[in-house]
Amino acid sequence: MTDYATIDFTPLDALTGDEVVTHSPVRDVRLPSGNVLALITLDNGRDHTRPNTLGPATLAELGQTLETLKKRAAAGEIHAVAVTGKQYILAAGADLSDVAKLPSKDVARLIAQRGHQVIGSLSDLGVPSFAFVNGLALGGGLEIALNSTYRTVDASAAAVALPEVFLGIIPGWGGAYLLPNLIGIENALEVVISNPLKQNRMLKPQQAFDLGIMDAIFPAASYLEDSLRWADGVLTGRVKVERKNEPGKIERLTKWPIAIKVARGMLESKIGTVPRSPYVALDLLDKAKSGTKAEGFAREDEALADLITGDQFAASMYAFDLVQKRAKRPVGAPDKALAKKVTKVGVIGAGLMASQFALLFVRRLRVPVVITDLDQGRVDKGVASIREEIGKLEAKGRLDGDTANQLRALVHGTTDRSEFADCDFVIEAVFEEVGVKQDVFSAIEKIVADDAILATNTSSLSVAEIASVLQNPERLVGFHFFNPVAVMPLIEVVKTDATSDAALSTAFVVAKGLGKNAVLTADAPGFVVNRLLAKVMGEAARAVYEGTPITVVEKAFAPLGLPMGPFQLIDLVGWKVAAHVQDTMAHAFPDRFFSSENFHELAALPEVVEKDKGGRVTGWSKAAQKVLVTGKTPVAPETILARVQDGLAQEIKIMLDEGVVPEVQDIDLCLILGAGWPFIDGGASPYLDREGASDRAFGDTFHHPPIRGIEA
Repeated sequence: MTDYATIDFTPLDALTGDEVVTHSPVRDVRLPSGNVLALITLDNGRDHTRPNTLGPATLAELGQTLETLKKRAAAGEIHAVAVTGKQYILAAGADLSDVAKLPSKDVARLIAQRGHQVIGSLSDLGVPSFAFVNGLALGGGLEIALNSTYRTVDASAAAVALPEVFLGIIPGWGGAYLLPNLIGIENALEVVISNPLKQNRMLKPQQAFDLGIMDAIFPAASYLEDSLRWADGVLTGRVKVERKNEPGKIERLTKWPIAIKVARGMLESKIGTVPRSPYVALDLLDKAKSGTKAEGFAREDEALADLITGDQFAASMYAFDLVQKRAKRPVGAPDKALAKKVTKVGVIGAGLMASQFALLFVRRLRVPVVITDLDQGRVDKGVASIREEIGKLEAKGRLDGDTANQLRALVHGTTDRSEFADCDFVIEAVFEEVGVKQDVFSAIEKIVADDAILATNTSSLSVAEIASVLQNPERLVGFHFFNPVAVMPLIEVVKTDATSDAALSTAFVVAKGLGKNAVLTADAPGFVVNRLLAKVMGEAARAVYEGTPITVVEKAFAPLGLPMGPFQLIDLVGWKVAAHVQDTMAHAFPDRFFSSENFHELAALPEVVEKDKGGRVTGWSKAAQKVLVTGKTPVAPETILARVQDGLAQEIKIMLDEGVVPEVQDIDLCLILGAGWPFIDGGASPYLDREGASDRAFGDTFHHPPIRGIEA
């Protein structure tokens, strides 16, 4: 058992220089029963755009506050303690801004221990403690609630979550032990592991209440008053708190080990074994079924210290910074004042991709959207598809009836392109062939206004070549979405030498309006994401062509930590699309990209690969085996991995030298947002530096110094 009272925490003082301290002022509230509740309101003095966070100085002050309240409780001056936050926010977790300054693993352990010492004392004040979760409660913020005796939540709170696994660490201030013992192992697995791995999914207040994380939920208008009244009821015995999901002895003996075993299998199937934090969290949740709280906290101390000093967390923080800061301030975006106001959108095409575009535009921009295609049948099918999707959103409660009807009314389909005359922004979703795209833009340019912006969704073709037939090529901009359109957060905004600032500015403003992150890229083959994915897919295709079994190739790529193997990815995006991208890249750079005729043969088949229940590729289909052309010199997995590592490092360096994007951070951002490249890699460049691929490819590293963990 760790005696936190005897630990010297002074080494943490060196980390408080840049900390925005969240203060913990107290006021006494006399309840109707006569009981006195000491109410702590966490507040860093900033508005809601700068959430409360829990750094070393914050914890030190909160610790002193709680120690004073413990003495007051012993003297009979107060009968309960409650913690709430400034408007809209309890706390957004630990302050990780100075983690890079940690000098050693020992100091990292102190961060975990300090949190346990301070926040853990909420359960040892001598009187009941309450957490009034009035807003955002993430990580350490939620752990404040978990360490309290009772919890209420504001029905309008933005989010409740333990997102640590998403960042390459674990809930280290009690969450990994307390949560499963509060709501059961299956629910805890969802909150601690599954949700963070699903693009950092968070709980809404009602979900947190239904799971049993919160004991009561109250409306925003009277939240504090209701919480105080409820707390008084608990203190006087009028309110009985029941926790239906709290695990019993039978669950611990039977359901618990089964749930852990199933979760481990699912993790291995979905993410492989490279990411560390999900498996460390799984082990902590497993061990939480028995033993004392003190033992659980001690395990969290060691696990957090180990992970927070590792390479994966360093890369994750780099990636997190890209997504939270760089993505919100796109490099190279012109002044938004130059953007054309978009009051109507035109979509050329009515197929699946076009329908996804139209739905997104109408949902997010709430402007009229008109779609067109070669014949009325295709148009009608496209409009019906869009309206059907709106109906599904309404059925799920994500749209109310009035809004759904308004959106349906905003969508219109026609074969008469004159109806595009008043469109401010027109995007195409037609066949990926230069001539086809040139034809549709040449025709539409004669109809729309001179200042209307034209956008191509090409995935790899030259935007300049498409624009070359236009009277006003400066109005055309690349606007490359990723599939599925509604989910993937990236848009590559492609600039040619002719593209005007007005067109670029409009593209960035529209992307933001759609809820997407835009990255500016030059007009180069494959832009960023497809160029690098083509390198990955090409090396996989090369290995198969040489005679390597498909399962060996899939496993060879596992150390990259990608969400799926190369052939699983190809099967998802489509073999025809993959064949086209490979051909485009091999044509542009024949000395660096591999293109196989196998792709075209396989693209003609209804089924190419066989998969297990988890979606992992287990082999070729019988039809594929008949058409595959392979050699008889299989390649070792380590050779395949080295090829793709070195190839990626070389290609990224060339892209930077060519000015495809301004900095390597933009390439990593594109890979994270557009290809699901894992946070634990930091995109690609930190991983390639660590693995020595950068040095092998060009004798240097992308980052100086390389992004690595802290030495023990």
